[in-house]
Amino acid sequence: MYPVDRRGATPGKRPVRRRLGLPRRIATLSVHTSPLDQPGTGDAGGMNVYIVETSRRLAEAGVEVEVFTRATSSDLPPVVELAPGVTVRHVTAGPFEGLGKGDLPAQLCAFTSGVLRAEAMQDPGHYDLVHSHYWLSGQVGWLAKDRWGVPLVHTAHTLAKVKNANLADGDTPEPLARVIGEEQVVAESDALVANTEDEARQLISRYGADPGRVATVVPGVDLDRFAPGDRTAARAEFGIAADATVLLFVGRIQPLKAPDVLLHATAELLAADPRLREKLVVAVCGGPSGSGLDEPEHLQRLAVALGVDDVTRFLPPLPPDRLSDLYRAADVVVVPSHNESFGLVAVEAQACGTPVVAAAVGGLVTAVAHDVSGLLVPGHDPADYASALRRLIGDPALRNRLSTGAVRHAAAFSWERTAEGLLAVYSEALARTNAQPMTGMVVS
Repeated sequence: MYPVDRRGATPGKRPVRRRLGLPRRIATLSVHTSPLDQPGTGDAGGMNVYIVETSRRLAEAGVEVEVFTRATSSDLPPVVELAPGVTVRHVTAGPFEGLGKGDLPAQLCAFTSGVLRAEAMQDPGHYDLVHSHYWLSGQVGWLAKDRWGVPLVHTAHTLAKVKNANLADGDTPEPLARVIGEEQVVAESDALVANTEDEARQLISRYGADPGRVATVVPGVDLDRFAPGDRTAARAEFGIAADATVLLFVGRIQPLKAPDVLLHATAELLAADPRLREKLVVAVCGGPSGSGLDEPEHLQRLAVALGVDDVTRFLPPLPPDRLSDLYRAADVVVVPSHNESFGLVAVEAQACGTPVVAAAVGGLVTAVAHDVSGLLVPGHDPADYASALRRLIGDPALRNRLSTGAVRHAAAFSWERTAEGLLAVYSEALARTNAQPMTGMVVS
């Protein structure tokens, strides 16, 4: 004899007992960007990497993962296998192209319908848990949770209230609709996964999250792919001289990420020491995103205006294997973001043995160990970044010490550890849901 939970039962289907312990299969929701997209342009970034890498590790641990994302082309197949045990389902919601992230709230009803219909085609109890990523997905997850009677685990990745408190000059604030949407998702989630302790505090203080339902699970890095290697060979891959001084920015080109700070700092470095121009290479790898799409050539024009275009190279987003070579080719990676929930680029660079100069904000304080694996800079004054870069450029011993520290610091982050943390959150969320009073009949 056992109780049957009918809260998630589909009319006309036989209700099933919820599975205890770890989930057998989860529905992962990523409305606005697909894990199949190339990170570094559009809306694809660290969240994409997070979903891909954690899904793979969860599947390896025996948890099947189905990722729902919006179809952006009629050529996309309905279902794609990302890895053994991980599938991506393309949901038709609105026109395939031409929709920005700001247009997607109007398509959430269509997306939710697609998710619910996919589940309705399966046997009862097909999904044991929903994990939503970003607030748009959280809105869909909230409804799926109620419909299926399963727990909702949510990862925000970025928070509107935090972003609006740390806006770059001229950047567009997040709309009130997003703030309200995030507050709703926080209130309805059975568990909230924060990337860092700082983000956990923000969820509690700014959104009123129940501290007992907030878990910190730090993201990881692929330590096999991102590892120290031959710097000279890596530079040769990109046509960079072996004796060059290489500063690198990797990320989406938008005010939030502040690549302009690096260009202004470069101008200050060259003004103070014109001889640097002979060997200096400033590489910027990424594509326009967010409000950066309004002026996609802004950074190139800024380089010309500052007189640093001759030392600056603009590279498109790169796949992981090429990106790891680019990290190895650099002397320093600069991450001057106005806010980061974690700072994946910083950890990837450090794993390759490259010190990082980063803004002392958000998750970057966790991702970078000051004066151990890199240097943290308060604020966004280019003069302060120029000073930090000057220290590293002029002191090979310091650079070597930080390089050694960078590898050691990055070794503490792994996707396997992240997946273990998520499994613990899932298990607790399932136990909490199972402990709630259940309605329904008793069958033998």
